[in-house]
Amino acid sequence: MVKVHFQKKLPSFTLAVDFEVDNHILAIVGPSGAGKTTVLQCLAGLQNPTQGDIWINGKTIFSSEQKINIPVRKRRIGYVFQDYALFPHMTIEKNVLYGKPKPAESTEASHKAIGVTGLLDILKIGHLRKRYPSQISGGEKQRVALARALMTEPELLLLDESLSALDPDTRALLQQELLKVQKQWQIPFILVTHDPREAEILGSQILRIDKGMQEILKPIEA
Repeated sequence: MVKVHFQKKLPSFTLAVDFEVDNHILAIVGPSGAGKTTVLQCLAGLQNPTQGDIWINGKTIFSSEQKINIPVRKRRIGYVFQDYALFPHMTIEKNVLYGKPKPAESTEASHKAIGVTGLLDILKIGHLRKRYPSQISGGEKQRVALARALMTEPELLLLDESLSALDPDTRALLQQELLKVQKQWQIPFILVTHDPREAEILGSQILRIDKGMQEILKPIEA
């Protein structure tokens, strides 16, 4: 369970969000510059809220009042960027292994922990392990980025317009793959998208942000 209640002062407005996400997909929609990516970055620790609190599975990872700000590496959050952010000089296998936690950081007996071979096979990219990012397609890069994020054994997965650059057929295929992966991992996914149809397909819950203000378009079913 992720609980988010914070404000972030931005140059043109103040972003204010208040929502909860259980083991389902929350889709965040809204116009460019509305604050959607800022929400993800505050969750990940790449930016800090001006005030408020963020909890993941009952643990406070940020609190302005209590002066708690857990470092990025210790937040157990996977992040799939829009441009995938793969290392061009590393093979696919090494890119995925880069996300593997150090032994001291790994959760004890995590049922979500999985070897790189199993993860590559689940995402149907095992045959690409020795290739480099320049040698694979956009859809394959998206799978690699997702594999690397899951390799961190996350308690929350963030996806920032991760499917936006793909052609329609590949995008539709990977939307279904994301649904399958979320069902298997059983952790909250928060997805930013400009595509209302994609939000409807993937989101059990849909949140619209415009000029920093949130509106729940699709509440989670009780």
